[in-house]
Amino acid sequence: MSFRQGLVLIAGILVLSGCAKSADSISAAYVSPLQYESYSCTQLSEEAARVSARAIQVSGEQNSKATNDAVATTVGAIVFWPALFFIKGDGATAQEVARLKGEMDGIEQASIKKRCGIQFQKSKTN
Repeated sequence: MSFRQGLVLIAGILVLSGCAKSADSISAAYVSPLQYESYSCTQLSEEAARVSARAIQVSGEQNSKATNDAVATTVGAIVFWPALFFIKGDGATAQEVARLKGEMDGIEQASIKKRCGIQFQKSKTN
């Protein structure tokens, strides 16, 4: 392995650790189901719809970031190393995905306790 190849390999490893994750691979943040304790089943259903709609939107944004980071990493490692500076990594969007997943868990737990029957469809990795 040449010196240049070694530098590219090291840069690639460092960059990959900073790439944005796909929404499916982000774990839920803990959200207490107690905040939904006073909600009726109707209110829980309405909140579930609101949280679900926002989660779909933010997950799309996060997946777009992950794709863009993967493209920049590939271009940077193979063709043009300054492209590595365009990698954004996880940030506020990833935090919002985690929070919304936590809210969905909290809503489901409150729904189970009240026997409302609200369940969110989970991705295969969750």
